Amino acid sequence: MAGVAVDWSRLVPAGRVVDLPTYAFQHQRYWLDATTGSGADVTAAGLGAAGHGLLGASVALAGSGGTVLTGRLSLTTHPWLADHAVRGVVLVPGTGLVELAVRAGDEVGCGRVEELTLQAPLVLPPEGAVQVQVVVGAADEAGTRGVDIYSRTEEPGADGPWTLHGTGTVAPGAGEPADGRGDLTLWPPRDAEALDTDGFYETMASRGYEYGPAFQGLRRVWRRGDEVFAEVVLPEEAAGAAGEFGLHPALLDAGLQSGLLTHFAPAGDGDRGNRLPFSWRGVTLHAVGATTLRVRMAPVAGDPTTVTLDVADATGAPVATVDVLATREVSEEQLAAAAPGGDDSLFRVEWVAAPDGGPAEAASWAVLGNSPLGDGGPAFADVDALIASTEHVPGTVV
Repeated sequence: MAGVAVDWSRLVPAGRVVDLPTYAFQHQRYWLDATTGSGADVTAAGLGAAGHGLLGASVALAGSGGTVLTGRLSLTTHPWLADHAVRGVVLVPGTGLVELAVRAGDEVGCGRVEELTLQAPLVLPPEGAVQVQVVVGAADEAGTRGVDIYSRTEEPGADGPWTLHGTGTVAPGAGEPADGRGDLTLWPPRDAEALDTDGFYETMASRGYEYGPAFQGLRRVWRRGDEVFAEVVLPEEAAGAAGEFGLHPALLDAGLQSGLLTHFAPAGDGDRGNRLPFSWRGVTLHAVGATTLRVRMAPVAGDPTTVTLDVADATGAPVATVDVLATREVSEEQLAAAAPGGDDSLFRVEWVAAPDGGPAEAASWAVLGNSPLGDGGPAFADVDALIASTEHVPGTVV
């Protein structure tokens, strides 16, 4: 039971003893990773490839002048999205929804998102997938088009209802930002005070912002008066997909996180809502494929919850500008209701006690015709006889 020494020369007579390497063993995976489907050949089905990390195909609608872009999202095909959760609910970030609108505008020659108002969070289920459609309408005389973003839970053999997540307009227009906006060549910004970011993500997790590795890109933050400046990078978990987007949603979201230190911070201990993007106006993308950003955020008309954004790359060259980004608080109950099957949470088994009406009164009753109850109650030949005999009709007449 205690064991004995092993004579390896008898077991492996031709072998020899060698030392193990001092470095760690190198592992190589041979399993195929799930793909997003954006590179799939869809031309055989009469569709065009969308060439985007969240969208797989596009189709021009005959007769209407509109276009639809479609995609399929899940935590299997897009695992980095699991790193964006609010109070336990995995959401496609608001930066992802505006990225869909930007891509839809590019499809129809509209380089500017005039407005995008978010109606409901796009929640990803723990298992399964959601189907996404971005619907672009026909152009008006100025070339402006409506754009709507929908999703529905993918259910085998069933067509579930579509949920509208965002609605807005896209318009022609792109190029360099006006009035030198987005030029952040001087870095760090002059006369700006550095803010402490140690423990930032731990603090955010305690407030319900559960950022995983792909969304932990905030590196440095400065403040100068009402302006906030941030330096962000796209973490390794998402950096490989930067070329699939105009501006990777995780990268831009990291820039918005700087506002949680300042502009979007809760008003007090009783404030339990989480502030999320609500509406975007004047969004223009000037360059694509960035993996490092410099972000300037400033309040609009003195409102710290509504800001303007200037976004540049690591050299200070403009990447994107946002004229107005408005945020709004979302409660835990609203997030739970937005989850697939969340409407079911409105129904529950509940005991409702009957009101206390005091002691029951003796029941009054009468019988028409011959009474089978003997002397248990008065009997009358018919209804006329009953009415003629009393001013008060009994409560029960048999």
